[in-house]
Amino acid sequence: MKKLTILGDITPAQFLRDYWHKKPLLIRQAIPGFKPLLSLAALSALAAQDHVESRLVSHTDGAWAMQQGPLASLPPRDEKEWTLLVQGANLHHADADALLRQFRFIPDARLDDLMISFATDGGGVGPHFDSYDVFLLQAQGQRHWRIGPQKDLSLVDGLPLKILANFKPTEEFVLEPGDMLYLPPHYAHDGVAVGDCQTYSIGFRSPSFQELGEAFLQFMADSIDLPGRYADPDLEVTKHPAEIPRAMLSTIAEELNKVRFTEDDVTIFLGEHLSEPKHNVFFKGPPKPLTPERFAQSAAKKGVSLSRKSLMLYRGKNVFINGESFAIGRADKVTLEALANARALEGAALAGASEDVMDALYTWYQDGWLELG
Repeated sequence: MKKLTILGDITPAQFLRDYWHKKPLLIRQAIPGFKPLLSLAALSALAAQDHVESRLVSHTDGAWAMQQGPLASLPPRDEKEWTLLVQGANLHHADADALLRQFRFIPDARLDDLMISFATDGGGVGPHFDSYDVFLLQAQGQRHWRIGPQKDLSLVDGLPLKILANFKPTEEFVLEPGDMLYLPPHYAHDGVAVGDCQTYSIGFRSPSFQELGEAFLQFMADSIDLPGRYADPDLEVTKHPAEIPRAMLSTIAEELNKVRFTEDDVTIFLGEHLSEPKHNVFFKGPPKPLTPERFAQSAAKKGVSLSRKSLMLYRGKNVFINGESFAIGRADKVTLEALANARALEGAALAGASEDVMDALYTWYQDGWLELG
């Protein structure tokens, strides 16, 4: 298997076998000569927008403070111990998106987003843990990391941040630009900026089963079919009018037990749930869309690519994109799976596309889910 520079001298298979969910990994010069993809001015401009999730964390005289975006202004550059966090930078910047895609040896169903942290000297968010795997890539300056596998994950009460009450690190490193640290879920860590510092966090989705269960029941509510209405033609006089009748309980329990779900139900739910855009993601179609005929001609020449904001998944006969699902036939399977995996198709790959596929691509183009070229 081909080795990826981003994992140093080990293959993705070795990484998943030996480190994923198991133990930290420090990779010196994962991306040699790496430089920040966005300036502080560009990050500040993103943080000022309503649809960008951002936070400002400061630590002054021992007191933590956090302000949610949009952020109209930032503290002075020469003021110490403040941190700007911009979530989902990959949605707004092509190079940030390209960086995130270097981690696609992990399924898209698990890959979440790229968060950029800019901190002045001494800045950080305190010792904490994440519920998901994370890669921490140093982009500018230095960051001093202390990490540890502690089991005591109790938090300090009354703070705006989730800060560990009894942090006990067992290792520490200073990361330079291009260095990267992988941490499994619930691994305690604390990163402090040494001078001005940018760190890129590649995070992964790890939904709770409770969240999935609640969403699945809501999903199934639309497909339940229980005809008929409760009736009790053999009802007898009761001596205890406030007591729920045993026969009523049994009859309704029998009907509710007819509710069943299949693996196909779970597949469709999961595909729609995982590909659903986040609340702050908005699509914008072309101001003057081409006609279907002109779109087909242009796609045949230039090819097509998914928008940075689009998430396309598939399983078996089902394809999912941005929270919607549809079943596909065998003839269309190859084309759409290739688009989902490569996130782009050359014009030649569309030569044999069916009318249904071209109709779907045109609709996605109109909605801003897909672009020409």
